[in-house]
Amino acid sequence: MQKYYYLCSVNEYSSILLTNAVNTFSSLPGTGRKTALRYALNLLKRSDEEVEAFANTILRLKSEVHYCRLCHGISDTEMCPICLSHNRDHQTVCVVENIQDVMSIENTGQFNGVYHVLGGIISPMDGVGPADLEIDSLIARVAPENIKEIILALPTTMEGDTTTFYIYRRLSSLNLPLRVSQIARGVAVGNELEYTDEVTLGRSILNRTEYNGIQNH
Repeated sequence: MQKYYYLCSVNEYSSILLTNAVNTFSSLPGTGRKTALRYALNLLKRSDEEVEAFANTILRLKSEVHYCRLCHGISDTEMCPICLSHNRDHQTVCVVENIQDVMSIENTGQFNGVYHVLGGIISPMDGVGPADLEIDSLIARVAPENIKEIILALPTTMEGDTTTFYIYRRLSSLNLPLRVSQIARGVAVGNELEYTDEVTLGRSILNRTEYNGIQNH
């Protein structure tokens, strides 16, 4: 037992294949080496059929999942079910940072519009500029889809506010009868939507306010 803990402490195992598996699992966000080791050892206990099904699920996830050509969310087809739905308000578009935010908002049950996933936020420190995000495709949607309201539901951080202001300026230049709103500041400053409870997030959407380029913290 002492030898086992010694091997783990220096990230060495009795098998190179086990070490490779631990390295692979620990490359996932939020997964430490101890958790990665538990995953790898658990797979060893499973039947060949279970492990093969597990591996095939990962391979199919990578090869067959698409990004919706309209909103850029995750989909099994060219367009996602939300964009294809006739029961959604297609004239109200909620702009979010990533697919996790779509899931968080959908879980509130308080929004019946559609989405636009930017794929990130403007962050010069990380080398992410407007051209790296799906901002141009958002602007291109407004007139053809007769969009009446854009809800900016981005993180209440400096980078999120910068992105919000940039998109607002781009939308304003269209000179269209378009309402630009922002989720209410019930979401605490510095928070990401993914980690906001559903009740707070739902209320912040329902109580959204018109955005005029001035930050109201």
